[in-house]
Amino acid sequence: MSAESPLPLTLEEHRELGQEIRAASARLRELCTMMVGAYGSENRAAHTFVKLTEAMNSLRQELQTQAVRDLPGDPVDGIYL
Repeated sequence: MSAESPLPLTLEEHRELGQEIRAASARLRELCTMMVGAYGSENRAAHTFVKLTEAMNSLRQELQTQAVRDLPGDPVDGIYL
């Protein structure tokens, strides 16, 4: 079996993914705010929502870094952030 090099996403694919990720992140923040407001930050479910929101922010940072690596010289600032 030969090892194939992965093909990076195109600029358009990064833009589309960025749009989806930003929308999902915004909705996740809304739900997190609702849960923490309803149950308090000490509630396990609310706390998990907070952790999930933090993980989504980390994912967005990682995807932004990946876009910069995949597309040197292309306008990628803010695609995921």
